[in-house]
Amino acid sequence: MKHIVITGTSRGIGLELVKIFSGMGHKVLAISRNFRPLQELNLPGVEVVGCDINRPDDLDQVLIYLQNNAAKVDVLINNAGAILNKGFAETTLEEFRRVYETNVFGVAGLIQLLLPFMEKTGHVVNISSMGGIQGSMKFPGLSAYSSSKGAVITLTEMLAEEYKETGPIFNVLALGAVQTEMLAEAFPGYIAPLKPAEMAEYIANFSLTGHKFFNGKVLQVSNSTP
Repeated sequence: MKHIVITGTSRGIGLELVKIFSGMGHKVLAISRNFRPLQELNLPGVEVVGCDINRPDDLDQVLIYLQNNAAKVDVLINNAGAILNKGFAETTLEEFRRVYETNVFGVAGLIQLLLPFMEKTGHVVNISSMGGIQGSMKFPGLSAYSSSKGAVITLTEMLAEEYKETGPIFNVLALGAVQTEMLAEAFPGYIAPLKPAEMAEYIANFSLTGHKFFNGKVLQVSNSTP
């Protein structure tokens, strides 16, 4: 049985991940600003914490929970994300900051918080995007989103190097398009080739086994070409 922390669990991939790990008998700490949908499911082995990872006071609640439960963390999946589909010239700096707050600073803050609870074989899986891969196909309107996801990739590589002697292990998955609510809100009418449950199954398996084979690596999880 593993102790797993997942962010962005109210819907989409995050929600499906919680269901998968619960069904496998693992202990899950599910973190989300909108925590009630998951709380109402009352899944076995799942504790739900209402938390905005951009707010230090909210992160303190996560810390208190872990301390009170003497919990260790075997797997952290940084799944929470923010997307903005808007032309660069029309995007305000505040909008840029909001995307980076969730996609970069929130990720960094939660990792810092959980490091004391992770052992050498712990696995941090950061969720990025194909849009953050240098040389990949880019789409107008995603300057804030794709650049933030590129930052997550570099952050993962840096942390893997910094902690390569002591652990935990850090990897990043650059996902292609998945038919989530977030994608539908940003691109109305677009139909992605994969459903959240399908991608969640891949991420769940990778989070439990990938640390045996990879460290500091970015894996492109996309069936599109190029």
